[in-house]
Amino acid sequence: MSDEKNLIEGRTGKWEIILGLEVHAQVISESKLFSGASTTFGAEPNSQVSLVDAAFPGMLPVINKVCVEQAVRTGLGLKAEINLKSVFDRKNYFYADLPAGYQISQYTQPIVGKGVITLDLADGVKRHVGITRLHLEQDAGKSLHDQHPTKSYIDLNRSGIALMEIVSEPDMRSSEEAAAYLKKLRSILRYLGTCDGNMEEGSMRCDVNVSVRKPGGELGTRCEIKNVNSIRYVQQAIEYEARRQIEIIEDGGSIKQETRLYDPNKGETRSMRSKEHAHDYRYFPDPDLLPLVLDPKWVSEIKATLPELPDEKRARFTKEYGLSDYDASVLVSEKETGAFFESVAKGRDAKLAANWVMGDLAALLNKGGKGIADSPVSSESLGGLIDLIADNTISGRTAKDVFAEMFESGKPAKQIVEDKGLRQVTDTGAIDAAIDDIMAKNADKVAEYRGGKDKLLGFFVGQVMKATGGKANPALLNERLKAKLAG
Repeated sequence: MSDEKNLIEGRTGKWEIILGLEVHAQVISESKLFSGASTTFGAEPNSQVSLVDAAFPGMLPVINKVCVEQAVRTGLGLKAEINLKSVFDRKNYFYADLPAGYQISQYTQPIVGKGVITLDLADGVKRHVGITRLHLEQDAGKSLHDQHPTKSYIDLNRSGIALMEIVSEPDMRSSEEAAAYLKKLRSILRYLGTCDGNMEEGSMRCDVNVSVRKPGGELGTRCEIKNVNSIRYVQQAIEYEARRQIEIIEDGGSIKQETRLYDPNKGETRSMRSKEHAHDYRYFPDPDLLPLVLDPKWVSEIKATLPELPDEKRARFTKEYGLSDYDASVLVSEKETGAFFESVAKGRDAKLAANWVMGDLAALLNKGGKGIADSPVSSESLGGLIDLIADNTISGRTAKDVFAEMFESGKPAKQIVEDKGLRQVTDTGAIDAAIDDIMAKNADKVAEYRGGKDKLLGFFVGQVMKATGGKANPALLNERLKAKLAG
């Protein structure tokens, strides 16, 4: 059934977008899928290329067990079927950065079968997106077109690096759902430690399959947008491409199945080549590699080492800490954020801890372009600040100023409070004296208040706060002030 809120209005009525994503996730491993060459990012061009990666004659591939383990681990994290027997195929095509003239991939018998990812959407709705398959393959090299005015250079450092291609079912219906899917998938991969998800470094890239149809109608012809390297660009590409297809169909044209590229500078997709079919690649089992057969006991051992994943952690946070589903979802989206929150919340008000981590801390980290791992304020320091609020040493308002200085200077909250004399006045006698003084100076307003002008309470609170340098305990001040004004 179509989701009304995701439909696009065209000239001829409403249209539905059908989306499936193919994510290429670079496996975290120290060496490549079929050679011992290093996978370190940012090395000098062509400095990490073995004879196997360069496809020298007679060189034979040898499977990297760590890469296989990472693929199995990912499949288990996606609640997917692990195929105990899988086959590596040769996918034949010719390109300058593919020295062998073929890519070793998996086609009919991948290492991982069907799985599922649950999306947590902004409106609180959950959507389940099917995983069709996950297969292992080697990456190609990189063509550099901006190093010389008339020549292209080839860097083979990336050639042979292990990729997991994770293919979704066409279950998504909007650019927002596609973004939520990529964020959730990236979060799972990072929790598992199988891919770092750094799209800006190319270690997670996305091909987007887009088609449109009338709600409930036959599936339309899809176009594939290749190698989109940011979640924002994925959303922009989907929105542009869906509109393009709708306009063509409404003008009486038809959609050609093709591969397109997204140009973020122009905000549009453009044709790259007609879409190839599987037979164009002449897939056949790689004669240099035996079928990959996994021991069920080994798979079980890997399963036993899986960490607590985002969905399980979210459920625990709502139960154990009494957080809302939304707050828990935000806190578990990154493994480090969840761990930071738990450290702050230990033995403290969990909701208050969540508010500080998601609010003031997140805002300053975003402003400075930092991740939580680089936070100048440690979880222990933030916990210390919350303790000062809890024991009435400082007010919540003062705490915000203290926190800003903690973030800037790295000093602990207690030191800043002592150095600046910010400790709250909780002495009833001192607060009573300040109230008496303000009431004496504003006898006319006291009379007005007692005559029914309740709104003047705010005036008195402000005056006493001013007199105490903002240090009077707000709850105590309100209590004492109301008692004295009541006469």
